Amino acid sequence: MTVMKAMTLSRPGRPLELVERAIPEPAAGELRLRVLACGVCRTDLHVVDGELPHPALPIVPGHEIVGVVEAMGGDVKGFALGRRVGVPWLGKTCGCCGYCKSGRENLCDDPLFTGYTRDGGYATHVVADASFCFPLEEDADPAAQAPLLCAGLIGWRSLKMAGRGQKLGIYGFGAAAHIVAQVANYQARGVFAFVRPGDAAARDFALSLGAVWAGGSDEAPPEQLDAAIIFAQVGALVPLALAAVKKGGAVVCGGIHMSDIPSFPYALLWGERTLFSVANLTREDAREFLALAPKAGVETHVVRYPLVEANKALSDLRDGALQGAAVLVP
Repeated sequence: MTVMKAMTLSRPGRPLELVERAIPEPAAGELRLRVLACGVCRTDLHVVDGELPHPALPIVPGHEIVGVVEAMGGDVKGFALGRRVGVPWLGKTCGCCGYCKSGRENLCDDPLFTGYTRDGGYATHVVADASFCFPLEEDADPAAQAPLLCAGLIGWRSLKMAGRGQKLGIYGFGAAAHIVAQVANYQARGVFAFVRPGDAAARDFALSLGAVWAGGSDEAPPEQLDAAIIFAQVGALVPLALAAVKKGGAVVCGGIHMSDIPSFPYALLWGERTLFSVANLTREDAREFLALAPKAGVETHVVRYPLVEANKALSDLRDGALQGAAVLVP
């Protein structure tokens, strides 16, 4: 094959278009992968819908990539042709800003993001910086591995920021939540799942994954929580989560985009409650989580779509018509 196929965004708010391109050659320090699967993340939806500014148009979305190394540029070490690897959201960092030098590369001043400022995995092939690729198990289902590379990684970072409390609330029970819930269960925590009011399917899904309670996001939990993670992009949930968390607890906003947070009384924050946002990930997060996921017995629930149905996958995600994660399989 001399050409590759890709679903490309030419302008925010418009459907992706199937295009053919010459297969790229990797530069020094890069890998070219043949894509086996690419997860469809809500961040992709924010890019496509124009909620994240200044994408590198035209752009190929997708940052939960599972692929096979097909070619290597110069100076690449630690990889081999035919090896399966994963590519996450964080595509490259400068390595020299204060954040990078202090172990906070997720806050890098001059980063590249896969599927946003460099082409991603809604394609048959992709080029990625080898330093930001991670070896994956060779015998696992690649479609099942794909959601681990963002839903799993951001969920893991969110869980760490939430602290070690035993009673954990999760608002928005989608791709990230269904993975985090399994990790929390492995850690012997109690998961309290908050879903869209009236969404019985999501409530039952959460309970099937071991949640000790599941109800609408407009409900109060049966007991106070030690911490809460908000994956839903609804700013109005922040005061509700703060009200549900006990003194000294944490509320973590796990998304890259959220609607405006309404004003709320200081009493909801008082009592040394803390409110965090999660920004991107570090490579250490990835190494930790990819080692932990098999031990925790994480099983992703995926709905597969062919590459050409990327717009349908995004639409289903936008409409809340999925339990688990959508994955494109070229």
